[in-house]
Amino acid sequence: MSRSHPGERARRGSRGRGVERADSGTVPGTRTARLRRWLGHRARLRWGEEATDRSPWARGRILAALAVLTSALLAFHSTVPNTVGRFGSLLETFLPWLGLAVPLLLVLALLRRSATALTALLLPAAVWGSLFGGRVAAGDGGAHDVTAVQHNVSDVNADPAGTARTLRDSGPDLIALEELTPAALPVYERELAPEYPHRAVRGTVGLWSKHPLTEVGAVDIRPEGIGDGWNRGVRATARTPWGDVAVYVAHLPSVRVQLHGFSSGRRDESAGLLGAALAAEKLEKVILLGDFNGTVDDRGLDPVTTRVDSVGRDHFAFSWPAAFPVSRIDHVMTRSATVTHVRTLPATGSDHLPVAAGITLDP
Repeated sequence: MSRSHPGERARRGSRGRGVERADSGTVPGTRTARLRRWLGHRARLRWGEEATDRSPWARGRILAALAVLTSALLAFHSTVPNTVGRFGSLLETFLPWLGLAVPLLLVLALLRRSATALTALLLPAAVWGSLFGGRVAAGDGGAHDVTAVQHNVSDVNADPAGTARTLRDSGPDLIALEELTPAALPVYERELAPEYPHRAVRGTVGLWSKHPLTEVGAVDIRPEGIGDGWNRGVRATARTPWGDVAVYVAHLPSVRVQLHGFSSGRRDESAGLLGAALAAEKLEKVILLGDFNGTVDDRGLDPVTTRVDSVGRDHFAFSWPAAFPVSRIDHVMTRSATVTHVRTLPATGSDHLPVAAGITLDP
């Protein structure tokens, strides 16, 4: 038997072990690498990270289309039909929040590295700024003659006395309250009477005033099909140093967001009745306070907002829900007078925040 040279055996052993390593590691490793490359390619396609030689102007067309759609909804929200589900009113209720689409699309456009999408985003940003930019910068409008506070105090408020003190301590001339209950009404009367000796209460709404009130009467805003015990409107003439002012307090029916859409039919009907009462008002100066269960952008309130100056369009002052306000459904509006500013007061035991407004009554 021939013997191999020791060096020859070492070289053969080394080659054998190399083959074993190739057989046991190279092939599976190659398959894994291919799988990883394929998965990475799919992920890049999914997130829009195509080959670097593709122009950034050729990417992000879907994002650009979404930016244009957002702009159209902001600018032409009144054209969204209200016939089915009242989706037009639903959109208008939360219209300012549609602007959140801009930063979301911006992040996606940056990830996509799309010059087309980034350029298209200038359009919704400009439209939102033109509609709501003034509300962001709105502040105290300066001197005013009277201050009015509007507050839905909630019929389940566990601290009506504390609520009354919060409103009283803000020092307004007029205080309008909704959802007054028979049990809570005496508490509000007791807390407010020393500084607000004049009051007008009808049903579940009331007005407290530092100025004398005359010609107090109910305002019928009851939608068809609701019982006679439903009284949510009151009117009084306030005798102020600037002349007589008709003061209205109203609480329009609630709305609900449901699977079939926005249930605002009764609210809209009640708004129509309130608008008719305002149209028939003989006094020149009018102050309207109330919980309208809608924003000034909601077309369902057009019968009201077309007859008074809805200066609230210049301020956000979100009042509902109190825990995280997303809209202002509590309003102070005027006719032949000017609301100089609107702001919210600290939270009370209600699910609404109080809204305070300065009003100029001079011609």
